[in-house]
Amino acid sequence: MKALIEKHLASALASLQAAGSIPAELDPKIAVTRTKDPSHGDFASNLAMMLAKSAGKPPRDVAQMLVDALPENNDIREVAIAGPGFINFFQNDAAASSVVATVLEQGEQFGRSEVGKGQRWQVEYVSANPTGPLHVGHGRGAALGATMANMLSAVGFDVQREYYVNDAGRQMDILAASVWLRYLGLCGESFDFPSNGYKGDYVNTIAQSLKDQHGDAFVHPASVIFDSVPPDEPAGGDKEAHIDGVIAQARQLLGVHYDDVFNQGLRAILADIKEDLGEFGVIYDEWFSERSLSDHVQTVVKKLDAAGHLYVKDGATWFRTTDFGDEKDRVVVRDNGQTTYFASDIAYIDNKLERGFDKVLYVFGADHHGYTDRMFAACEALGHPREKLQFLLIQFAILYKGGERMQMSTRSGEFVTIRELRDEVGKDAARYFYVMRKYQQHLDFDLDLAKSQSNDNPVYYVQMAHARICSVMRRCEQLGMSYDEKAGLASLALLTEPEESELLTMLATYPELLERAALNHEPHQLTTYLRDLANGLHSYYNAHKTLVDNDALRQARLCLMLSVRQVLYNGLTLIDVSAPEVM
Repeated sequence: MKALIEKHLASALASLQAAGSIPAELDPKIAVTRTKDPSHGDFASNLAMMLAKSAGKPPRDVAQMLVDALPENNDIREVAIAGPGFINFFQNDAAASSVVATVLEQGEQFGRSEVGKGQRWQVEYVSANPTGPLHVGHGRGAALGATMANMLSAVGFDVQREYYVNDAGRQMDILAASVWLRYLGLCGESFDFPSNGYKGDYVNTIAQSLKDQHGDAFVHPASVIFDSVPPDEPAGGDKEAHIDGVIAQARQLLGVHYDDVFNQGLRAILADIKEDLGEFGVIYDEWFSERSLSDHVQTVVKKLDAAGHLYVKDGATWFRTTDFGDEKDRVVVRDNGQTTYFASDIAYIDNKLERGFDKVLYVFGADHHGYTDRMFAACEALGHPREKLQFLLIQFAILYKGGERMQMSTRSGEFVTIRELRDEVGKDAARYFYVMRKYQQHLDFDLDLAKSQSNDNPVYYVQMAHARICSVMRRCEQLGMSYDEKAGLASLALLTEPEESELLTMLATYPELLERAALNHEPHQLTTYLRDLANGLHSYYNAHKTLVDNDALRQARLCLMLSVRQVLYNGLTLIDVSAPEVM
């Protein structure tokens, strides 16, 4: 109905422009919104007020002209002009209830559209360094990114889901050194483990597998390693210099076997990440390796240099990102000749856009706030419009149990993994809780609430609405009452209770809600809607009996119930939360 009214307003405007009543060059964006107050109709538009100044007429006069030029619409019983020039539309009862037939006919397709048809988008999310298991802090990006991709796909975009595997760089070298040192400990060597190494139990597990496969082939005396490296922080030294010294010793002493240790850690953790995300309902089309960009990094550095965007200072090569709005210039090649992490990111941007994506959506943690300007700079310097890149900067999720905050540090090894969270509260609660707040807001994840079976638990409340409708259908069968969809659809005019009207309106808004939430990148709108729809269902269930003796009314109410169940299922599926039939 909303789209039809917009179409009719466009037709009325075109007629007035053709007659010379409205300047022909005006091309306003016609917006029709649902009203909050039923006394103001079902839909309203401010088009007249948008046109008034340019038309040189009072808004109410323009509104009257538009109303007079509107095509006939049998679904609208009244059009009224209100206030300074709003045009209010009142739909008839048959039009309001027709959404039930639409939902039941379209089923799982209801709410989907083709607004994004012909546009290829890539959504990159999580992309955590493969240096340890994913913790609950990563879970929010996983749930939001996956839901965002699902929603974009639902409104017609061709979406590719990608995980960028940071399998190069210093953090991976620290992991390799940590694995090797734990391996040496298993082989009988004694030493103080670096304060800046990875300390989780998972490192010991990887070290044990290294020992099982290679025996003592990679053993070197601890004294040889540590006597020639800078002191660690507990000994009054610098922990960064210390771990870098250990890495250098590992490379030198292991030689070609350094890659064996490196890859042992990478493969084990990446396999664990893939399994974790898969069980969390997060599936990717592509796992893209940073190491695969090595040649492309050199190419883009030369490309930027040829375009005059680079300069040399203090032996390092700098990218003049300040020319594109960044707060300071950035190093792309260090004074030792090694390219930086940022240089790899530049190559990755170029690679993405060379693959033909119309838009690249990054789902990053809020700690990447200072990184976006240099990404935009890289995009522009490589000859692409900065609008090709979009960023969702997600605030942190903090886990609470028994009122106490829980730790989430990968380096220290003291953290709660996604797997532990999933085992504790279940995938459904985890996925729903992660999405139900604006991504710009901090999320306090209450573990006790997520496990509770109460109306205060939002996912339980929504799932219970779906299960309640299934229970009604089972009860219908047990009582020997048949369900006749055709008869129910023919009797929808009997749905006159206020709670029924509210449910009908909510069902009709679902396609609009889904499109708006997808285009605005706000998955939380979907969970809010589902909570409101569930609330409407529970209120209706408590106020009115569904399985009444009047056959026509019963069939109409069953149709309404089943259409609500379908929309609950459709929305929950986009979040990858189950819709149980029994609870």
